Amino acid sequence: MAINNYWSSFIENMKNKIKSFFKWVLSIIVLFMLLGVIFWSFGTIKAWEKWILLRFWAVTWQTYNEWLYFKIPYIDDMIIMNVRVLKEQISATSASKDLQTINAVVALNFHLSASDVGQIYREVWLDYKEKIIDPTIQESIKASTAKFTAEELITKRESVKDQIKELLTKKLAPRFIIVDDVNIVNFNFSESFNKAIEEKVTAEQEALAARNKLERIKFEAEQKIAESKWKAEASRIEAEALKSNPEILQLRSIEKWNWILPQVTWANTPFVNIK
Repeated sequence: MAINNYWSSFIENMKNKIKSFFKWVLSIIVLFMLLGVIFWSFGTIKAWEKWILLRFWAVTWQTYNEWLYFKIPYIDDMIIMNVRVLKEQISATSASKDLQTINAVVALNFHLSASDVGQIYREVWLDYKEKIIDPTIQESIKASTAKFTAEELITKRESVKDQIKELLTKKLAPRFIIVDDVNIVNFNFSESFNKAIEEKVTAEQEALAARNKLERIKFEAEQKIAESKWKAEASRIEAEALKSNPEILQLRSIEKWNWILPQVTWANTPFVNIK
């Protein structure tokens, strides 16, 4: 009888311990679940982010700015939209006004309208670059380059840039995407056009060299003419001086004499020959 009571008491004690253990484990699980709910229900939003609230995977019009947020676990979800200035660079093949083939590389700086990120996500989700921006850049490049000749795309690069920016601003604003700046990274032309440009530059350089040479020759000729006129005027003045002052001729004769007297003189031979 005593043995039976012992085993009954032992078994009952073990059952109580097992129940206590499972209660402890269940309490731990519940605690972790509560902590998880609290952890996933609250969060912080960075200054450059805009968060959209989804409820049962449907877009709501409720958005959150920089601060703390709260969501209902397993019912609500949050989508992050970056509203900082972003960059998108696109390459597009187009044609100029004179039908030259051009490969243009254009970079767009833009940002999402912070107050309209919910509408953007509702329309295209997070694929606004692929579905809106990239096609619009390509379309704007083609429409803009078609208004300029290939040579003007080089000489009027700033005007081309302004044209592309104007088109992008006009097309992206209704989609709640704000254009900040546009840069033309590069224009690549066909090999034949590049060769034609090189030949034109070479011809212009040769023409400039020829003009410079002609100007130099003209200047040298004018110098020679001026020098000849100066010499002629000097000779005229000297002749008039000799004519009016015979003593100068005698002085020149003395200056040319080498101080050697002639060995034989004739009656009509001058003392010094000045020829």
